[in-house]
Amino acid sequence: MGWAMRALAGPVLWAVLFALIYALHGTGCALGWSGTPLLPGGPDLHRGAMLLVWLAGLALHGVLVRALPAGRGRERRIIALTAWIGLVSTLFTLFPVAILTTCG
Repeated sequence: MGWAMRALAGPVLWAVLFALIYALHGTGCALGWSGTPLLPGGPDLHRGAMLLVWLAGLALHGVLVRALPAGRGRERRIIALTAWIGLVSTLFTLFPVAILTTCG
């Protein structure tokens, strides 16, 4: 994989997760998942599905950050920067939707 593709991996993963979580939010609200328990004493199906996708996405971002190329140079700095941008963006922009939102 070329360095430009690796540089785009973090933001593209964020975009995919953004679309998935908002699609799950809309689907869950439309189908009434909010009252259905996922596990006894745990979150409901709606919040649990969004939380699961969000946490899996954070784990994938962690893999991207850990797999940074060795060495120095502009390409490595760009790949590292975009990997961290994707991770922080996923953490802060999707947290309210995955954890706090309800259907209303």
